[in-house]
Amino acid sequence: MFREFRNFIIRGNIIDMLVGIIIGSAFTSIVNSLVSDIILPIIGVLLTDVDFSDLFIVLKKGVTDNANYTTVEMAKNDGAIVVSIGLFLNSIISFFITSVSVFILLKTVSKLKDRFIKDKKEEEQKDIKVCPYCFTNININAIKCPNCTSSLN
Repeated sequence: MFREFRNFIIRGNIIDMLVGIIIGSAFTSIVNSLVSDIILPIIGVLLTDVDFSDLFIVLKKGVTDNANYTTVEMAKNDGAIVVSIGLFLNSIISFFITSVSVFILLKTVSKLKDRFIKDKKEEEQKDIKVCPYCFTNININAIKCPNCTSSLN
């Protein structure tokens, strides 16, 4: 049982998945910082000093019956029930930026991979010629086809 578990963990796919999860969590914190520290303040200034994180609707007031809440934290500390629209908008923007970033990253990796495969195929093609009699691929230096034994001079 232990040996099977060890073999499962040592497999390359599991290690790759772990590396992906670690990098993904680091990437998520970068995107969250980008959204909350750079993009949303700029949008807030453009929309006349609106701070998305403080956009909320009070469904039920808290202990203080006629309190005017200016932040979500203030409302929650008073025991009010709130719908945090701004935090939801922050999450949507973070998701959108993360999705676009991942798309661009995967597109770039795909292009690099295609270029590498194309270069590799071109290298392989330099060493190969086609037999004019049986149409099989053979070494470019061959003087006789190993498949149909035809002379290639």
